[in-house]
Amino acid sequence: MNRRRAMILPIAALGAPRLALAQAAWAPTRPIVLVVPFAPGGPNDVVARLVAPHLQQVLGQNVVVENRPGATGAIAARHVVAQPADGHTLIVAASGTMTINPAVMRQPGYDPEKDFAPVTLAMSVPNMLVVHKDVPARTVAETIDWLKREAGRAAYSSGGVGSTEQLGMELFLRATGTQATHVPFSGGAPAVTAMIQGTVQCSILNAATVRPHVASGALRGIAIAMPRRFAPLPEVPTMAEAGFPQVVSASWSAFLAPAGTPAPAIARLHETIAAALRLPEVTQRLTAAGFTIDASTPAELGQTISTELARWRQVVTDAGIQLN
Repeated sequence: MNRRRAMILPIAALGAPRLALAQAAWAPTRPIVLVVPFAPGGPNDVVARLVAPHLQQVLGQNVVVENRPGATGAIAARHVVAQPADGHTLIVAASGTMTINPAVMRQPGYDPEKDFAPVTLAMSVPNMLVVHKDVPARTVAETIDWLKREAGRAAYSSGGVGSTEQLGMELFLRATGTQATHVPFSGGAPAVTAMIQGTVQCSILNAATVRPHVASGALRGIAIAMPRRFAPLPEVPTMAEAGFPQVVSASWSAFLAPAGTPAPAIARLHETIAAALRLPEVTQRLTAAGFTIDASTPAELGQTISTELARWRQVVTDAGIQLN
């Protein structure tokens, strides 16, 4: 297992008055470790490294970003669960790690609702139904009609069995009574390439990833799988606007601690991380990449996990998806 650690140097203090109460209640006594379940460079790694300097300055301890990739985040999740529940170790988890792995893996090695204490949903990006430029459909209704005409011939791509793309598309197919053959690839990038090349004709993919290809005309954006429109592509309507509010699919990054972490530690970590996420330089960097800053409360993150777990478990059961 490859591991990469980066010590983050202090920079200017946050100066956020709301942190005073949380600071008085709990303070770390040794370095804080932010465990990222993926290799350096991805969204989870980026948000961890953007937030880390501010945590270090405000909390008065070194903050270490540690990459523990493998098993779509399960390796990192198991590691964090085994750490002391004292506020000094957090996972910077992806939605798939918390809400899809437990649905598709027989033995993920952790329970996201029982083994973790939510801190904050940091940022999110919706998934979007897209079709190849040659598909004669520009709306959800036209896509449904096309899928019915192409029954047995239409195919969709994903980043792999049990991926966000597969589950999102299966949710759409079941909601609309349509069919398409799943063609899995080893990651989101080749799934997008297959769409552009016309190897497959449709998919539900990360909106930030496919945005430039929709803008260029290589792909056509049909609908955003979230209640609100995607700011970088405001002309693309939502699934709810098309009459399918139950088709909800997004990717997100969140901070969680081991279950049993004291409430004062969760409160201060939440206040500090949320304040860091709202700093102009952090917000600008993340929104430029297509993310929405959420900075949710712990309770809101917990509800998000519970809601998505129920949704994806139902889709996995209906579609007969399982990794091991």
